[in-house]
Amino acid sequence: METTATETKNFFILYKPKDIVSGDFYHAIAHKPTGSKTELFYMCTADCTGHGVPGALMSMVGISHLNESIIEKNLIHPNDILDNMRKGIIASLNPEGSEEESKDGMDCVLCAYDFENMKLEFAAANNPLWLIRNGEMQEFKPDKMPVGMYHSKTAPFSLQTIDLKKGDIVYTFTDGYADQFGGDKGKKYKYKQLQEKLLQIKDLPLSDQKGILDKEFETWKGNLEQVDDVLIIGVKI
Repeated sequence: METTATETKNFFILYKPKDIVSGDFYHAIAHKPTGSKTELFYMCTADCTGHGVPGALMSMVGISHLNESIIEKNLIHPNDILDNMRKGIIASLNPEGSEEESKDGMDCVLCAYDFENMKLEFAAANNPLWLIRNGEMQEFKPDKMPVGMYHSKTAPFSLQTIDLKKGDIVYTFTDGYADQFGGDKGKKYKYKQLQEKLLQIKDLPLSDQKGILDKEFETWKGNLEQVDDVLIIGVKI
């Protein structure tokens, strides 16, 4: 039996807002583009400027432009979707093109899974994508710019493609987990330690991975305040 996007449930989402509402968001859409033979499963892992209410409002703007790009404009490739989202976000936040430009926007990884053909297309704004295959971690670097206003000349987002293999695990995330202060010395957790933890638990069911990551975060944080929203998504092929 062929696996379609709607049948795929081998994933986890670790989502820990700092406040009641969050500037981190995840959004998934299963969509069959006009003229396409296959359904694509879009998954966005995003970190908007700020947290709490300002971050949550920015999240709503981001989700709105994401849906518009995929469903209304029928854009297929994640880089084109992020380019269109950036235009929409800038227009929404700075409709009159004032010189005092808003620097609001978001960092994100937008994935388009084609499970039928075992392909993953993605575009990454400031946050990387990690892939564990055959027990090894591969890092795919992001474009060093947000989906929003940027101080230097705006360039199109890059499209990256991975030929998926059964057993691959794809991780996307925001910076909240790695940036959390804690441990014996009150220092940041950091990405290297997160990579090491994921490699330690890679063979466990994803539901167990989520529980271990959650417990690790809380133990590391201890009595210190949570510094940011936390979001990690794992998808096993």
